[in-house]
Amino acid sequence: MRDEAVSITNQNESSLRIVGFLCNWCSYGGADTAGVCRFRQPPLLRIIRIPCTGRMDPMFVVKALVQGVDGVLVSGCHPKDCHYAVGNFYARRRLELVGRFLPFIGIDPRRFRYTWVSASEGQRWQQVVTEFSALIAALGPNPGFSAHVR
Repeated sequence: MRDEAVSITNQNESSLRIVGFLCNWCSYGGADTAGVCRFRQPPLLRIIRIPCTGRMDPMFVVKALVQGVDGVLVSGCHPKDCHYAVGNFYARRRLELVGRFLPFIGIDPRRFRYTWVSASEGQRWQQVVTEFSALIAALGPNPGFSAHVR
C-alpha cells in the first residue's frame, strides 16, 4: 500500500481533485484515526463532513462531477450500525441510483464510489482512499459536463 500511495503523490496530483462526503459519526472518525495513526494517504481528497449519509442529497455527487471534480467518494457507517438507525440504508438506495444515472449524462461511473468505514477502521480508510485515488489518477482529469454538450 505504501508504494502505491507514494506513486500517486508523485504524479500530477495538483490537477486532480476528489471530494469526499463523510458521515460525522463513523467515516470522519475513520479518517481521523488514519491521520492520528499517521497512515500514508494520497493528498487528492478534500473532505466534507455531513451529519449522516442518509441526509446527503444525491445531486451533490452529480453537481460535483458535472462541474469537473475528478472523483466523488461517499462514506458512512456500516449497515445496521448507523447512529440514526437507518440513514445508511436510505443512502445506499439513493447512491446506487446515482451510480446508474451517471453514464446517461456522459460521466464515467467509476469516478463515483460509496463505501462503509467505521471510526475504528483507520487502516481500511487508508486502503479505500489509496485505491480510489489510484483509479482517479489512472482515469485522468474529468472533462465535466461541458465536454459532452454540443
